[in-house]
Amino acid sequence: MNIDHDQVRMTDMNYAKDRPKAENPVKIEDLTLRDGHQSLFATRGRTEDMIPVAEMMDEIGFWALETWGGATFDTMHRFLNEDPWERIRTLKRYVKKTPFSMLLRAQNLVGYRNYADDVARAFVDRAAANGMDIFRTFDALNDYRNFETVVPVIKDCGKHFQGCICYSMTEPRMGGEVYNLEYYVKKAKELEDMGADSICIKDMAGLIAPYDAYAIVKALKQTVKAPIHLHSHFTSGMSSMSHLKAIEAGVDIIDTCMSPYAYRTSHPAIEPLVMTLIGTNRDTGFDIKALAAINEILEKEIGPKYKHLLDDTKLSIIDINVLLHQTPGGMLSNLVNQLREMNALDKIDQVYAELPRVRKDLGQIPLVTPTSQIVGIQTVNNVLFDDENERYKMITGQVKDLCYGLYGKTAVPINDELQKKALKGYPRGEEPITCRPAQVLEPELEKARADVKGLAVDLDDELIYALYPVTGKRFLNWKYGKEAVPDDVKPITLEQAKARQELIKKALAGKLVEKVEKQTPEKGDNLRKFNVFVDEDYFEVGVEEIGGKPIISYVQPVAAPAPVAPAAQPAAAPAPAPKKAEPAAEAPVDGTALKAPMPGMIVRYDKNVGDSVSKGETVVILEAMKMENALPAPVDGVIKTINFKSSDSVAKGAVLCVIG
Repeated sequence: MNIDHDQVRMTDMNYAKDRPKAENPVKIEDLTLRDGHQSLFATRGRTEDMIPVAEMMDEIGFWALETWGGATFDTMHRFLNEDPWERIRTLKRYVKKTPFSMLLRAQNLVGYRNYADDVARAFVDRAAANGMDIFRTFDALNDYRNFETVVPVIKDCGKHFQGCICYSMTEPRMGGEVYNLEYYVKKAKELEDMGADSICIKDMAGLIAPYDAYAIVKALKQTVKAPIHLHSHFTSGMSSMSHLKAIEAGVDIIDTCMSPYAYRTSHPAIEPLVMTLIGTNRDTGFDIKALAAINEILEKEIGPKYKHLLDDTKLSIIDINVLLHQTPGGMLSNLVNQLREMNALDKIDQVYAELPRVRKDLGQIPLVTPTSQIVGIQTVNNVLFDDENERYKMITGQVKDLCYGLYGKTAVPINDELQKKALKGYPRGEEPITCRPAQVLEPELEKARADVKGLAVDLDDELIYALYPVTGKRFLNWKYGKEAVPDDVKPITLEQAKARQELIKKALAGKLVEKVEKQTPEKGDNLRKFNVFVDEDYFEVGVEEIGGKPIISYVQPVAAPAPVAPAAQPAAAPAPAPKKAEPAAEAPVDGTALKAPMPGMIVRYDKNVGDSVSKGETVVILEAMKMENALPAPVDGVIKTINFKSSDSVAKGAVLCVIG
């Protein structure tokens, strides 16, 4: 980046949009409406809270607005009672000029497994039809065989295919035997051969160091013709510096967020970058005053609704530990939440220590959705359930799928011992596949269509169910009034959000129950004192008769041993000690209970009441943090009772069924 400092004039014109156009302005994709709230607020941003700034953001001049994909599809139908497809259509009515971008997990689409080709084709086609313009496409393993179904549909729809390289490391900095400069150059060439309209370095955990960013961008600019895009989260605190070095190396596009939705595990803010580049040959040309006006709305009218979701337990807004465990922010919050729900948050350091071992066992895979969840949840399972005699005692269904090859080819081979253990009794076979994963998947769309016949009204509805059968069907029942919508998925107003914050402040200050101030009457001549005994303690109580009725005037705890009461003032009879509350006993179980080892959601029962089961046979599938755990029968017997149904949430220790 060649900067003529004599041309940098900080006049009012420099701050506005009418300053001279730069020779090679860096393009900016804004992530506020997708990755911003996904990173900071658990993807809970609602469409109604995007509308107030949508038209204003359309006027800034962004290369694109990321509005969809990633976790939004899941979170909207699961937690917000919003139709994901409707968000695209609604925002398109307000944003007329700026292209929309989405994050597409290749054959995973917006889910956590590879879907059949028929579902993948239909999904991409419908996303384009609903208004998506740019498909930022990545595969968690950088296995581009998983692009072969979706990319032709993107191209056929006349849309922009952006191919991603998921950034990962095996050394403290770029290098080593796996994730070195040659690796990234090779991947970029593969994407160019597939017809990528642009190539994105996707740094999901903020791992890329500034000088490594410079080296990669420089090498890619010399190797491929497609524009180069850098996506780097702020988590480690390096990404703002990496942005500048990438700009110096000639990067074409940078990802940022509006400042209220920036930093922490999100992305750098746009405003400092705009000011940094003013007067240079990479000047964005953005009007800083227009950005400030948008921030005012986000900060005062929208942000307070979501502030309770922001992790403000740390003083620092960066997490340098990410450079050690490479855990993306969203994955880290999931791990912490799961440990907290299991009363095991004290084991977080053990999780950090175990995580790189699990990642290595599973082929040194990059940590990005869904592999971040696969590695993270398996790590938690190892810490909680393994013992000195056995590792990997509870292997998730997704780890088994990974070992079979259903996600693709890993960077290095999976640990042979773990792979054999995971595939023992695996329904598809005990020998892993080497072909493109979706080749072994049967078509899914027709079955999904049949399952929701009479409930779904169009292909968009059918795809919601196909991608998320349990929560998707529940949402469709909410959408069409078949089931009541729970209060916890309904939107709240700004006033309600502020009231909740005040309540939380009072609770933290110990003032949740406010003491009613009363004027204490003066003690009269009729005051009498009594000693009241409670267990090993006693209280001196003052009672005064007014009009013949005793009124308690004060209660004073006394720490000293109980004295003998004077004869003139006989002590009241000792009060009986209050009966201590007994812990609630579990309901008696006539048989052997299968209990939930962790909190989660019931996906399905593989057995019904009256079915015979053998010890070790799968009875129920429990989803915890989006990963499925097959829970085996603890004994031989017959299913006597089943206590929950599909989509029910259960606590740790809940009796899922009884075997007699």
